[in-house]
Amino acid sequence: MQSFKSQESPVTEKSYTRADWQGGYQSLTQEFDYWIDDIEGQIPRELQGTLFRNGPGLLDVNGQPLHHPFDGDGMISKITFTSGRAHFRNRFVHTTGYLAEQKAGKILYRGAFGTQKAGGWLANIFDFKLKNIANTNVIYWGGKLLALWEGGEAYRLDPYTLKTLGNEYFNGVLSADEAFAAHPRLKNNCEQDGGAPCLVNFSIKPGLSTTITIFELNSAGKIVRHHAHSVPGFCFIHDFVITPNYCIFFQNPVSFNPIPFALGIRAAVECIKFQPNQPTQILIIPRFPKKGQEKIKILETQSGFVFHHINAFEVGDEVLIDSICYQSFPEVEPESDFRQVDFEALSPGQLWRFYLNLKNGTVRRELIDGRCCEFANIHPANVGRPYRYLYIGAAHAETGNAPLQALLKIDLESGERQFWSAAPRGFVGEPIFVPRPDSEKEDDGWVLALVYDATHNRSDVVILDASDFHKGVIARLHLKHHIPYGLHGSFTSKVFVKI
Repeated sequence: MQSFKSQESPVTEKSYTRADWQGGYQSLTQEFDYWIDDIEGQIPRELQGTLFRNGPGLLDVNGQPLHHPFDGDGMISKITFTSGRAHFRNRFVHTTGYLAEQKAGKILYRGAFGTQKAGGWLANIFDFKLKNIANTNVIYWGGKLLALWEGGEAYRLDPYTLKTLGNEYFNGVLSADEAFAAHPRLKNNCEQDGGAPCLVNFSIKPGLSTTITIFELNSAGKIVRHHAHSVPGFCFIHDFVITPNYCIFFQNPVSFNPIPFALGIRAAVECIKFQPNQPTQILIIPRFPKKGQEKIKILETQSGFVFHHINAFEVGDEVLIDSICYQSFPEVEPESDFRQVDFEALSPGQLWRFYLNLKNGTVRRELIDGRCCEFANIHPANVGRPYRYLYIGAAHAETGNAPLQALLKIDLESGERQFWSAAPRGFVGEPIFVPRPDSEKEDDGWVLALVYDATHNRSDVVILDASDFHKGVIARLHLKHHIPYGLHGSFTSKVFVKI
């Protein structure tokens, strides 16, 4: 393992203003459908396919503000690239809850992250029904476009029009009360299936003990493996990683007191408390358990909190996992205003590598990069395999916590960094790596990202050469409007636009 050192000089001046950052947290109520004509640079003609993005499109319901953006209704944005041109379309996922609240013109559901119905605790007491907001991720798999939220079923959409087609239950394998998590792992070459592609995902049913159910789907969208596991304690798990032989989950050290939630005083996530004196548990579940093999192995490491992992792979008796780690869970306070967050008072997410020795049951970890970062992406062919390059959203400054304003490429072999920043008035989302057709090098392709431009109160789609960030942006597509800060997305080589 190389000793990782940043190539950037330290930055001491603040690279942003809170007012600029706040501009990206405005609702977008309109739905658009147009060819993007305002372009700086040139879209590579080899870039063919569709970029899908998901995130909360509404930060209020008819003027009634949500307590947290993660409670916002999902809005899908679609940027289609074809023959050197690009087309934009966005549309809200027409969930049952979205349609009901739009018709009523008011908040009808409690939100997991703090949104409550008007009327105080009396209006919220013993109301455990959370609406499926379908706002976290969007993938195209098995010929189906799916909007995902880990607390409920997937919603299927028309990939051309983004019209909502209804819930997806995968030929009845999933029941109506069974969630389909928002962080599936798509593997191009599943060893168990003779090298065929597969999608691996999970659902969580937390309680005094937690049930983790794992699903594996083939390229036709049919579930080919489906097994459940019970682990002790309350699990708050957002993401996971896979290797050829394992599914791996980090059980963050938190506790959950359901009483304030039941009494209508607090939202569900507001009842979660971080336990700094407890270790983080790493749950290792075989994907294909053999007879007599233990169903689950639990290792422990230092206390911390992980929302997102990047990748995992096996080397001999070890499993290596790269993750974005926080010192503690950023708790949501009942009377707080997310737009007034004090970034400098919070510890940043940082990039760590964990070495799990399955033979002796030990865990060691190593800091890869101390810069504040989130939302990483890699070459899709390397999911669950050794890899060299990753692309991640990052703060402009090397130290401290701040909004994401830059994109960082890290070479895990040489330790080299390549850095592109949209500061001072630009704020980035998750980068997506798109390989060049028939490419042989791991970093031969493009990095796509949405950037909120506070100067013009609009969002841009930026395209960078993944092999050389030093070239700067090779194309910047100016949208006619902003897109509220989103969460996750994906790219498919399918072109979903009618010409």
